[in-house]
Amino acid sequence: MHSRLTQRLSKHFDNEIRFFRSWVNKPKTVGSVLPTSTAAARKMARVISPSSTAPVLELGPGTGIITRAILERGVKPENLYSVESAREFIPKLQDDFPGVNIIHGDAFHLNEVKPGLGDMKFSSIISGLPLLNFKLDQRLNLLNDLLDRLYAGHPFVQMSYGTKSPIPPNWTTYSVEPLNWVAFNIPPVRLWVYRRTQFGQAHHVENVG
Repeated sequence: MHSRLTQRLSKHFDNEIRFFRSWVNKPKTVGSVLPTSTAAARKMARVISPSSTAPVLELGPGTGIITRAILERGVKPENLYSVESAREFIPKLQDDFPGVNIIHGDAFHLNEVKPGLGDMKFSSIISGLPLLNFKLDQRLNLLNDLLDRLYAGHPFVQMSYGTKSPIPPNWTTYSVEPLNWVAFNIPPVRLWVYRRTQFGQAHHVENVG
């Protein structure tokens, strides 16, 4: 029992050290000095329909906390595609999640990441990318690209350390919905859901900027 606890604690701190080093080396692509909490990861994964057989796309898996929550939701490893830009995370992700499609590449250029990935449709997209670190036009282009990769009406979930949506609403083409505020994350994180909508069906969210 003591040995298992020691192993879990060791793994936890190893992940935090790895995440911190990545933040130091590439602060723009890592949103926080600490990994996402399990509570936030599970809330993000809840938007996934366990009965769906369509693949799920994960952006920015980092140390794999959100990846694990997605698999616990019932997604088969072979149906999960996880795209990570930090090469140092890739070997550990591959070891921890055999069968998952762990891909090194840039989420802002998905068509260049893996042959065939650009033609795929997904049931859900879960993102841990630090969008506020990027220019607004980059965020908008990414959102529209991702929504085109989803089946109609299916969710794209994004976490953000800001109090407002990192992507402004455009009621003519997509909706923006606040999902949860996770106070137990360090720092606290807000979750947002975006969906492609038909003209006039999206709702406007005032606290977006």
